[in-house]
Amino acid sequence: MMDVSLKQIRIRQAKLADLADLVGLLHLLFSIEEDFDFDADRQHRGLAMMLERDGAVILVAEAESRVIGMCTGQRMISTAEGGYSLLVEDVVVGERWRGRGVGAGLLKGLEERAKEMRVSRFQLLADRSNNGGLRFYQKQNWQKTELICLRKHLPTGNRSEE
Repeated sequence: MMDVSLKQIRIRQAKLADLADLVGLLHLLFSIEEDFDFDADRQHRGLAMMLERDGAVILVAEAESRVIGMCTGQRMISTAEGGYSLLVEDVVVGERWRGRGVGAGLLKGLEERAKEMRVSRFQLLADRSNNGGLRFYQKQNWQKTELICLRKHLPTGNRSEE
């Protein structure tokens, strides 16, 4: 498994023991996103599902024996690419650790995993009011598209409640 070092910061694959820290990071992320409400049980369940799923990746940044950041991605088939793309869903770094290359290190680690998964394109959704996040992605050579995101919730019975 890959380890990417950024001075005292280690990027590694998440494990079940990290779930509480990951949920805490999602709480931080969801506090700046307008479209999502934080629900610790639901976020815990989703993260656990990702840890068990082939084609899903959760990387963590670790420093001082603590999880300080995370990113998630899920492999999808892209008709536009005629191959695999990776939907990057969550990228978040603890406030104290921002501006130190942690987010860039997480995305670099995700790129390394994506190569192993034969992924040719990343895509992500970002809150349009998250100016700091948008500047970060621009610095990482992400490009805006003309696409917009639409969503529709299905009746509660279709959601995984396991």
